[in-house]
Amino acid sequence: MHNLRAFFRRFRVFLLFVLLQVFALSNYFSSLNFPRSQYLTTASAVAGSFLSIEYEFTKHWNLSSNNEKLQKENIRLRKKNPNTFIRLNNGIVKINDTLFKQQYDYIPAVVINSTFDKRNNYFTLNIGSSKGVKRGDGVFSDKGIVGVIHNTSANYAVVKSVLTADINLDVMIENSGAFGLLKWNGSSARIGSIDGISNDIKIKKWSKVVTRGGSGIFPRGIMVGRILKLGTVEGKPLWDVSLVYSEDYRKIQNVYIVKNLFQEEQSKLEETIPEDKEE
Repeated sequence: MHNLRAFFRRFRVFLLFVLLQVFALSNYFSSLNFPRSQYLTTASAVAGSFLSIEYEFTKHWNLSSNNEKLQKENIRLRKKNPNTFIRLNNGIVKINDTLFKQQYDYIPAVVINSTFDKRNNYFTLNIGSSKGVKRGDGVFSDKGIVGVIHNTSANYAVVKSVLTADINLDVMIENSGAFGLLKWNGSSARIGSIDGISNDIKIKKWSKVVTRGGSGIFPRGIMVGRILKLGTVEGKPLWDVSLVYSEDYRKIQNVYIVKNLFQEEQSKLEETIPEDKEE
């Protein structure tokens, strides 16, 4: 017993050190999950930062490709729209592809040059006659009509936009059926007007204005804008109709060229209509 007490007295400092070391290691290993989770959290944050940088770097490279894919998908869906077809059989209510023949075709394009602050404004597209584009084809975006092809080269096309003095596209007010000609007075790239609507027709503010389809340039129902305000035309029984365009022509980039596959047939038939003779 005396020897045991002597042993503890002689090695008391060393034994105290061992005891404290065991206690410290025990606490460390019991809380080992915390440093592990701290490491994983830090690693995830670092990895996430690198992925974010990679995304920001690559998204601009992929943007053009993604837009092109989206345009092609929109064209595919538009070709299924009944407004793209003409009826060959009458008296049948059910829509059946065997009863319709495609009337309109669509080509995606990109605006590469444009103006909006002149009296007559034009857009340049990145495709031309080599892709089947020709003078007189309509141009619209996913938000609304844009204009009509004015001229083409093999690889480019110039569009006469709705922001010109004599655009004269046939449009109608959807909920009333009233129709007239789209005009632009040159004051604002966001505001247009409609001529030729009788003032005995009731028109509501914010009514939707769409293409009528009478000229054969555009299918019926493509968005143009919404009624902004009405006024009276001095000395004439007509409304002075202002509308806000659905498309912002100051920012436009991606468009579609619409081709009426029966435009020539319609034009030739309408040429046979006799002119009014002055009495």
